[in-house]
Amino acid sequence: MLKPKFLFLALCFALFSVMLPQVVPAISADEPVLIPGDNLLIEGVPPIPMSLVTQADRYTQFRTASLQSWHPIRREMLISTRFSDTAQIHRVSEPLGLRYQLTFFDERVSGVSYQPTVGDYFLFSKDVGGTEANQTFRYDTATGDVTLLTDGTSRNSGGIWSTAGDRIVYTSTRRNGADADLYIMDPQASESDRLLAEVEGGGWFPTDWSPDDRNLAVIEYVSINEANLWLFDVETGERQQITQQIGELPVAYLEGIFSPEGTRLYTVSDRDSEFLHLGYLDLDTQELVPLTDDIPWNVEAVDLSPDGSQIAFVVNENGASVLYLMDTVTGARQTFEAIPAGQLRGLEWRKSGEALGFTLYSARSTADIFSLDVKTGELERWTQSETAGINTNTFSKPELISWESFDGRTITGFLYRPPADKFPGPRPVAMYIHGGARGAVPPFVPRTTQLLHQ
Repeated sequence: MLKPKFLFLALCFALFSVMLPQVVPAISADEPVLIPGDNLLIEGVPPIPMSLVTQADRYTQFRTASLQSWHPIRREMLISTRFSDTAQIHRVSEPLGLRYQLTFFDERVSGVSYQPTVGDYFLFSKDVGGTEANQTFRYDTATGDVTLLTDGTSRNSGGIWSTAGDRIVYTSTRRNGADADLYIMDPQASESDRLLAEVEGGGWFPTDWSPDDRNLAVIEYVSINEANLWLFDVETGERQQITQQIGELPVAYLEGIFSPEGTRLYTVSDRDSEFLHLGYLDLDTQELVPLTDDIPWNVEAVDLSPDGSQIAFVVNENGASVLYLMDTVTGARQTFEAIPAGQLRGLEWRKSGEALGFTLYSARSTADIFSLDVKTGELERWTQSETAGINTNTFSKPELISWESFDGRTITGFLYRPPADKFPGPRPVAMYIHGGARGAVPPFVPRTTQLLHQ
């Protein structure tokens, strides 16, 4: 049976071929064509040669890599990448080094994190048979043994490590199948697992432990526009809401990271703003102090350095990711010209604090992993993923354009022009419309559109 993604691409080409017959050559009588399933009603679409489906298939086979976890001692990392049908965990011990596969499951593996002090094991999440009931597992690096830590049936989050690295806090629906209650466990002794607090609803997400491991920061997610921050006592489960919804407009809080002294909680919020800004909550006064309110763009990712002296954050500026590094005492910021224009995800500091890792993808590069030396500004590439033999240097680079809307606003977007030497005349246009500032389109073109340009 033909995979749905191939069928989609082939049908796109067929529709464009109605407009541009010169794109698709005439089909010989003996050439096989795509046979749509009985559940599709096709009208006015010419036969689609299987050779075109094969050509389109290459654009769906690009390999990607994403940073999962730095080793706490050695200069190596765990990454997620796909060599067969599903993304699995691999170890990479040096920039552009061998990807050594560690997990071999039918299901996708995600939520990977090394034990943060010694790194002799790591945790990961996966479901069984696409049930989305994720379970947490321990992988012992010395033996390769994999141990199930959760109950095997409920939905569980991957877990957040304590400051001491001896426990995780995670959520599970095991009590009633719906509410995401908070649990604490020592991953080396699953019998230590205990219920910390019952909650109502499925939108509870622990984000950090206090430096003394006595309190937890937890987000209560209500909607994309509304969330609250809570503190939970690790021993008793008692809770205190530290943010309040003010006025008629809901407020979102999307992060909660303790400062090293435990008096601040760094967060991202849209309070009193159209944009998501970085700031911190003073835990004594519960005052929200903005740190990036002068930047008229959304903050999309944040990570505090291990010693708390610097905070890295990513801003979506007109659809392109810009990485900032800010001194937490002086507020001084810097950016890095060495980072190519693109979308940046998964910020993670090395425990030593000298390097920042992340995943980056751009107009001519699939998702790959880089690290930045924060002192020298030097960028190192850790993975270079395969692109099914296609030369991505021929891909179109985006042009940032702007125009005025009907109500006088300035609208921006990225234009990808097809090569002028392929064929003359009018071209089909593919448009991707996002949902406002929080859904800004990244400055890379989807592979289907690149295919149309070839």
